Formats: sequence, C-alpha cells, structure tokens
Amino acid sequence: MDSPHGAAVTAEDFGLMGPRGWAFRGVRLDAPPGALVAIEGPSGSGRTCLLLALTGRMRPSEGRAEAGGLRLPRQMTAVRRISGLGPVPGVSELDPAFTVAEHLRERALLQRRYDGSLRALLSPRAERAAAARNRIDTALDAAGLDLATLPKAERTSVRDLERLEALRLSVALALIGRPRLLAVDDTDLKLSDAERAAAWQLLRSVADGGTTVLAVCSQAPGRAITVRTDATATTDIAAADAADASEPAEAPGATTEKTTAEKTTDEGTADAFAETGRA
Repeated sequence: MDSPHGAAVTAEDFGLMGPRGWAFRGVRLDAPPGALVAIEGPSGSGRTCLLLALTGRMRPSEGRAEAGGLRLPRQMTAVRRISGLGPVPGVSELDPAFTVAEHLRERALLQRRYDGSLRALLSPRAERAAAARNRIDTALDAAGLDLATLPKAERTSVRDLERLEALRLSVALALIGRPRLLAVDDTDLKLSDAERAAAWQLLRSVADGGTTVLAVCSQAPGRAITVRTDATATTDIAAADAADASEPAEAPGATTEKTTAEKTTDEGTADAFAETGRA
C-alpha cells in the first residue's frame, strides 16, 4: 500500500516498440513507495524510454505496469499528474538564459494556476505569497540548494551553474509540485566521483523523505533497486544489497518539465521571493 507521498511502481513483461525495433522489453519491477530505483545501462539501450514510459510520458507496447496504483497505459494522464521530471533532453530542460529565481518563480506560478485548488486561486495575495514561499523553501531545502552559495545568489543564470548545482535546482523545481514519483535522466553524466556521490546522496535523501525516485545512470549505486537495460532491449531487475550508505553515488542530472509558459511573473509569488530575499 502506498505511503501518503511515495508511489509504488510495478511492471511485468513491460516493453515498448519504436520505429527501429524494441526500445526495451521484458522489464520486471517491484518497487515500494519511497524506493530509489536505478535504471542502469549504456546510452542508447532504452533507459530514457523506460523512464518516460513508467511516468506516463510514452505509451508502452506490451506488458503491464502501475505507478501509485494507476495502471499504464490506461491511466497515463493520471500518472503524469503524480510524477515530476528531472532533465530529459528534448522533453524537460532548464533554460540557460533564465536565472535561478526566474525558474523558481515560474514553477511556483504554474503550480498555483494549474494544480491549485479554487480556494487557493481566490485566496488573498498575502496568503498566496506565503504558500508560494513555503513551497519554494521546502523544495530548496529538500534539494540541498543554498541560493546564497551561488555566484550571484538567486540572480545566477542557469548557464553559470555547475552541473551538480543544476541538478539540485532541477530537483527543487520538480519538488515544488510535491510529486509522489520523481524521474531523473542521465544522473551520472559528466560528473566526478565526488559529484556522483553527492548526486546519489541527494536522490537517496529525496527517497528517504517518501518520494519514489527513478534515476537513469550508466552504473547503479548500492542501496538501490536496479533495472538493467542493454542494446538488445532485454531488461532485468535486481534488488541492490544493503550496501554501505557511504558508497560513492552515481551522478546527477535533472531539471523539471519545461513549459511553454512565458516568463510571466505573479505578484503573489514575486512577493514571496522578495520577502525571503530569494527573488
């Protein structure tokens, strides 16, 4: 049974046929709420397609799967609502021209407009500002991103962020929506050993907080459920040993789903940043 936050993810004989053949096939998975799941394999082995299929962004061709008790592909839209994407090239990426504050402001604004209750939409501006501030602060804390340590604080452009900082920002943006399932692509891409360890520590802390995490990587860390893919689209699962928590982690990579919304600002959300010194 699911926790109030995380979503259990299961799959049996799960597969997706693409225009050039099977992207992945035969996937089996049984991950409880709050699990850290590493989707391991070389580039081009269907890792990203599997990540997107399990979060309701791609329609599978065979087998069955569930996320948070919601069946795929029948309830793909509902699965998308309970999941948040990190960076996926061509699907969800940070805008290098945006500042950190602009990204956070836009995400909080969209969250309130499209996912908030009618009562929240009609609440006084001060109440909206306080709610936005609380969501942003909570997400930044969970992602371990201290804006004061950035080169220009909240006015730092994404292009000036280190890769690990960009990962933390992406995770924070996704967590503003309070997803039950967080998906991160290319977790260990272009990271040093120390950065990989920090990235996996971040994702483990998110999972420990109750949110189920799916992370694509080339090499899975310890203490994770591992789904392995290869170029022939055969996939298998192994529950990782209760390895030492200090084992080096694999890398990061994350951003939240990009929207087509303009760089609009909301008075209430902007005030929330102004009052906290974060915008």
